[in-house]
Amino acid sequence: MTLSGKRILIIGGTSGIGFGAAEAVLEAGASVLVASRSAEKVEAAAARLGERAFGQILDTTDEAGIEAFFAAQAPFDHVVVSAARTKVAAVRELPLADAYDSMNSKFWGAYRVARAAKIVDGGSLTLVSGFLSIRPKKGAAIQSAINAALEGLTRGLALELAPVRVNCVSPGLVMTEMYGGLAGDARQSMFEGAAQRLPVGLVGTPTHIAVQIMAFIANPYLTGSTVYVDGGGAIA
Repeated sequence: MTLSGKRILIIGGTSGIGFGAAEAVLEAGASVLVASRSAEKVEAAAARLGERAFGQILDTTDEAGIEAFFAAQAPFDHVVVSAARTKVAAVRELPLADAYDSMNSKFWGAYRVARAAKIVDGGSLTLVSGFLSIRPKKGAAIQSAINAALEGLTRGLALELAPVRVNCVSPGLVMTEMYGGLAGDARQSMFEGAAQRLPVGLVGTPTHIAVQIMAFIANPYLTGSTVYVDGGGAIA
């Protein structure tokens, strides 16, 4: 597949799944704009990605900033939203302010982008949820709710934004910087234990998720779909 000449925006593209998607679209010949609220991360990611990669400071919780950004831009060929800043704990332990902030970042952030983004006809918008939407876990009800809301939003947007295509990738456990706070042995033990429980016998990487994001970008017959890239986690 070639994306030569295409302009792609990846919000949350400075790390994790978003960075993996940025590497994939660059390899396919596109130019990519990676966006994040952290100026330091934006600068570092653009430098790592090299030519045809550009950076933009963008906070998905800033409605005015999102609208101003897209108003100043030509339409993108494809937009990916993987940015999220969430806190997870049991319902009776998670402060309501943290629950509100989590929904504001991941769900309402994607909603703001979908509302303002300029995308060419036949282009695509890809959201990122998570398999807890269909496989809830004790102590993570807020994450299950946010992910399920994103997947429902995807289906509605696919109708409202057509002929722009809207899809959602729903990952399982993925090895990203998110787990950098765990000590080396604890992190390795967690990943090894998860791999043993999954039918595929391994834990996901950003590259695995990027493969599906590329499929959403490339396939003109895909819209309104959520694909679970979770190593079988939803059925294990």
